[in-house]
Amino acid sequence: MTAKLRIGVVGLGGIAQKAWLPVLGAADGWTLQAAWSPGKEKALRICDAWRIPYADSLEQLAAQCDAVFVHTSTASHFEVVSRLLHAGVHVCVDKPLADKLNEAESLVELAARRKLTLMVGFNRRFAPLYRELKTQMGGAASLRMDKHRSDSVGHDLRFTLLDDYLHVVDTALWLAGGTARLSGGSLHTTAQGEMLYAEHHFSTPQLEVTTSMHRRAGSQREWVQAVTDGGLYAVCDMREWQEERGQGVIMRPVPGWQTTLEQRGFAGCARHFIECVQNQTVPETAGEQALLAQRVVEKLWREAMSE
Repeated sequence: MTAKLRIGVVGLGGIAQKAWLPVLGAADGWTLQAAWSPGKEKALRICDAWRIPYADSLEQLAAQCDAVFVHTSTASHFEVVSRLLHAGVHVCVDKPLADKLNEAESLVELAARRKLTLMVGFNRRFAPLYRELKTQMGGAASLRMDKHRSDSVGHDLRFTLLDDYLHVVDTALWLAGGTARLSGGSLHTTAQGEMLYAEHHFSTPQLEVTTSMHRRAGSQREWVQAVTDGGLYAVCDMREWQEERGQGVIMRPVPGWQTTLEQRGFAGCARHFIECVQNQTVPETAGEQALLAQRVVEKLWREAMSE
């Protein structure tokens, strides 16, 4: 019997505690070996609560793990992921891969050189309803994705594009098959330069794609609508499925057994990374796929800055 994969966690902030530790802590086919976070006092409390050994340094963590999930601040991704890859450890990191595109590209190159798995945790690609919608996109003419915020104006434009709008761009382009090209759109900002509204259009010869996000919409709703040859499909908040194919609207009940982390793709994303490391296969969000949306978002930001 092969030894179980030893998993480590770097960064124990809100997203790690809410989304990743519940999945990784329910270890099935792997062991949650150790965790490290820059703030030792807080990290020890969290490690105690989850019964995870605390590693005194990043290098100490790397020495006792085969693969590591990174949930530190975006600004630290390049340094943290570089050190882990140099230590010979496989890495799954929160999006974006790094704060700057050239840093992200060099991490992809480093992982390839060292023959290590490097995956970006785009959880929405693993949301079951989005994966199902992707199978219906064969004859699609139009895809629209909206992801709004109730009242989240306040960060500078680049931060919001990279931190949040990136999800919308990545999910929409992935659903559309990954080949759609930016054809237009607009960014509205406040007088302070904060993002207020973004809408962009992408196209392939067969398909038109729209992404949309308002930062003060009074709603946190996220939905995707696809118009195909013979059917209309809509997914709301990754949990409600609606379709219409000439016989009226069919609403599918939300599965009672399915956890929110399963619905939102965190569970599937974590399992996919671990399986790829175990089987030595390439993750769906590695290499060029890890960079696809970041290239687009970086372009949007540069164009906005030059206006």
